[in-house]
Amino acid sequence: MTAHTASVAGIRGEAAAEPPSATPKWAGLAWALLILNTLGSTGAKTVIPLPRSVSQLVTMGALMTAFVIALVLNKHLRIRPSAYLLLLTLLLVTSILSSADLQEGAGALFRCFRLTVFVSTLWLLTRWWDGGFTFVRYHIRTYAIVLASVAIGLVISPGNAMPDIYGGRLSGAIWPLTPPQIGQYAAVIAGLTLLLWFGRRTTWRSAVFIVVPVLGLLMLTHTRTATLGLVAGLAVAFLSMLLTSPRARKVFAWTVGVGGVAGLVLAGALQTWFLRGQSADNFSSLTGRAKVWDALLEAPRTTAEYIFGVGLTDKSYDGLPIDNSWLAVYHEQGFVGIALVAAFLLTLIVVAVLRPPSLARACAIFLITYCVSASYTEAGLGDASPYLLHLAVAASLLVRGVPQSDEQAFIPAKGASA
Repeated sequence: MTAHTASVAGIRGEAAAEPPSATPKWAGLAWALLILNTLGSTGAKTVIPLPRSVSQLVTMGALMTAFVIALVLNKHLRIRPSAYLLLLTLLLVTSILSSADLQEGAGALFRCFRLTVFVSTLWLLTRWWDGGFTFVRYHIRTYAIVLASVAIGLVISPGNAMPDIYGGRLSGAIWPLTPPQIGQYAAVIAGLTLLLWFGRRTTWRSAVFIVVPVLGLLMLTHTRTATLGLVAGLAVAFLSMLLTSPRARKVFAWTVGVGGVAGLVLAGALQTWFLRGQSADNFSSLTGRAKVWDALLEAPRTTAEYIFGVGLTDKSYDGLPIDNSWLAVYHEQGFVGIALVAAFLLTLIVVAVLRPPSLARACAIFLITYCVSASYTEAGLGDASPYLLHLAVAASLLVRGVPQSDEQAFIPAKGASA
């Protein structure tokens, strides 16, 4: 029995390691369209000028198409219970209540409509959440295609791909993507691919083919949040497997050793990359984020705004991005929203801790850890976003009912590549 190579856009596992999934291929298209919807419509100047109205039409059309596909596939509305989606649905209700007075204009209700379709599509796709790696592979393949477009943009138009407006950091020249977005996508698929390689769900050649280029893109974005999230996520994921997997202990020991030596040798270069040429004041204020946060917290609010927020916005305050999931939720959905976001994160964490050690649990822990760590300097936990999709993948991995004992993920198949 030999290990299969990665498919053209991502990863294919070993047939013997995981029985064929009953998930229809169209579900993968619906998932890809959900990801397309969360790419956003603002960013650097693209090679072919793309009006924001056009990109918004594309992203919203992708969401509606994803919903229709999921509804056709699941026309009998068979859904799987999910505490994560139940709490997310309650957050949606809170968003509608806070947006109903149109304090933030008609755009708030449109964002509520978008979130409603987004959450409904996730509910319809829960029918195929079985604790397997199907949606992990959908995730990797789709984001690999997105990052391939970034790489193509860098090759054909370096000036647009690394504009002065972002300080020479890599952005999207084909589709308008910001450096933090690219960094996030690169970090997530690099981490998932490394974990699949560790669990012998893909060959080392396939892993190298994906991980090396995306880590290169991550470095070009100079995105500290994504880099730290990747390191933290992988560290916690491997720690979750140390007691049951000798392979995990070996990989973790090698990583700590090599990483420590590399850190000492490259300390100066790493510091320069990390600071991005910023002054001490700019760095200490988190590139100006702290000033926006202070202004938001000091602004007067009514009792209703404290409890339910002001309604869904474009994640900005006084024209400046909030760039903190907790403060964005506080602003938009109030203390009720913060409680619900904390509840679904805590639910995922508790379920992951209670599950027996496995590769699926490790991947889920990686995604949860990444989202929690990134929430401090990135918004997205309270509205349709890639972060909610990352957590949905984690929820799908934590579902009971995998068709095979997942402990086999730590047992090398005969002839499989390490």
